Parts: sequence; C-alpha cells; structure tokens
Amino acid sequence: MHVHRTDPGLGARTLSLADVDHLLTETAIRAPAVRVARDGSVLPESAFTRGGSLAGKPLTGLVDPVKLMRLHDEGATIVLQGLQRYWTPVSDLVAELELELGHPCQANAYLTPPGAQGFAVHSDSHDVFVLQTHGTKLWEIHGEGGPGELLLEPGVVAYLPTGTPHAARAQEAVSLHLTIGINQLTWRQLVSRVVQDALAEMPDDHLPAGYLDDPDRLATGLGERLAAVADAVRRLDAPAAAQAQVVRFLSERPPRMAGALLDREALTRGLTDDTVLRRRPGHPCELVDDGDAVRLLLGDRVLRVPARIRDALDVVAARPELTPADLPLDRASALVLCRRLVREGLLGVVR
Repeated sequence: MHVHRTDPGLGARTLSLADVDHLLTETAIRAPAVRVARDGSVLPESAFTRGGSLAGKPLTGLVDPVKLMRLHDEGATIVLQGLQRYWTPVSDLVAELELELGHPCQANAYLTPPGAQGFAVHSDSHDVFVLQTHGTKLWEIHGEGGPGELLLEPGVVAYLPTGTPHAARAQEAVSLHLTIGINQLTWRQLVSRVVQDALAEMPDDHLPAGYLDDPDRLATGLGERLAAVADAVRRLDAPAAAQAQVVRFLSERPPRMAGALLDREALTRGLTDDTVLRRRPGHPCELVDDGDAVRLLLGDRVLRVPARIRDALDVVAARPELTPADLPLDRASALVLCRRLVREGLLGVVR
C-alpha cells in the first residue's frame, strides 16, 4: 500500500457530492450504472429502480430517487459504476491515467452514510487508486504485518495492490470516494497473442488414426510440430510485436469527442492563423512512420496521412496548445490540417 497527499480540492473537482446528487436525482441514470449494498450484501435492482417510457417505448432499471434515498437513510452504500463512461471530469482523469500507465482503467464511486460500511473485508483482482472526495472513511487494510487502519480524507490518495484485503467505514459525515481500478495487461496475455500468430501457421490436420495403439507415432508427430512452433517463435520480431501492442492500445480506447458539436459550429465561422487550438485531455497523439505515410494514433482509431506533413504533426504532438500559424506548412495547408484534426476530435477550438 502507498499513501499520497495531494490538493484537497482535487476530489471535489473530479466528483463532488453535488455532482452525485445531480446524477442520482436529476438524470435518467439506470442500473447497472448504479448498485446498492448494505451490510455486505448487494441489494436487488428492484429495491431502488422503477419502470418508465420514452417515446412510447418501455424503459426498465431507472433509478427511483425516493427509494434510493430511503435505502441510503437506512445505511446503504450507493455505488456509481463505470463513471468514466458518463462523467467528463472522471473520464478525463481516467484517460490521462491510461496514457500514463498503458493499462485500461475504470472508475466507481462509493457514497456511504455516516457510520456505515457497505462491504465486508474483501480483495480486488486488480490494483486500485482510492481518492476521497467528501467526508472521511476509516479503512481496515490487511498486509503482511496484520491489519492496519488508514483514515482517508479529501486530498489523500491510497494505492492498493491487487489482492489487498480491505474494508472501509464512513465516519461522522457522509463519505464519498472514487476508486480507479487498473485492469492490468499481463505478459501472459501479450505472449499468448504473439505466439498465437505462430500457431496459426500450423496446419490444422487431424491426429493419425490408430494413435491409441501406437502412442509413439503420436509423440513423434507432436515433437516435430512443437519443434516447428519453437522455430516459428524464435523468428518472431519482438520490436514489431511491441509496436503492434502500442498501436493496439492507442487505437482501441473509447472515443473522446466532448465539445465536438461546438467545435463544428466554430469551424463554420472559420479558422484563422491565430485561432487557438487545444489538445483534448487524455487524447493520445502517437505518430508511427509507415513508408510514404504516417499513422496517427488517436486513441479510438488510426489516421493515415502523408509523410510530408510529419514535421507539422510533431508540433501538434508536442504542444498542448497551438495555432495554425505555428505549423511548418503553408497557410492553406495548415488550415486544412487543423480543420481535419478538429473534426477528428484531437484538437478543440479554445473559446
């Protein structure tokens, strides 16, 4: 376990009690984005949801704020799951963390009434960062030296490695904390994927008939094929496989297009040489040379552009803010490139 103290206001700027109030009481949030636990047990969705309709079609799993608040009053912990999918400040934080770590991440929030504990001692199958955003919570953490206690308050971040047993109880006031889980990519996953390419070269013919009575025949054939696979594995290009992993990760993230409609409206008014453009938070901009082209990794997709504009793309990748005039291109080409990158979601127009 590791504990770090940071800006006490960071948590509230990311997810405040007022933000959670808004999500739970003023939006059409639905299960399973919300779940409820009390005394170590997860309650059925029917205990806090209702039905509804939209445009004449039925909706199920809508959170009923009256039921939900009643359960909260009775000591239940409310969990908001997958917040990175629908709350922008959390999305930005998770996206930046993913780029820093190279591992997929997800975020849940836990709202616990005073003095309550939502879950018994348990451990997670992934590493987690815990950020307290409101109130305080006393954590019971089990390590090699036995159980210990840690009081989390706004501005305190705890890191719990995979498998660390823990439980937490809110103190005098309602507690809100954000947990960011790191869904680690493992060496086994990467090696399995790379070796699978070598296995794909193996003919998929049948085992010989009669091998039950002649297992030596089976052993001989298996030995020959294992040797062939071993030779194929030795021929694998590790740098190329590593680069493929980078491309895979930086082209399969969720789309990040917040503000896209406003940016398009700004484009209709026209960009100028001095229009200030800003990289979207958590948006990768990785360049991969590809012959007479450059592949631009944007997180959720790959753009293939002419290699002659590589120097301009290097400027885009290096600067959080820029103007078309900053690019080493003629004026018309700079404006065309900037308009394209705004439409693709990499750059936003500063208003």
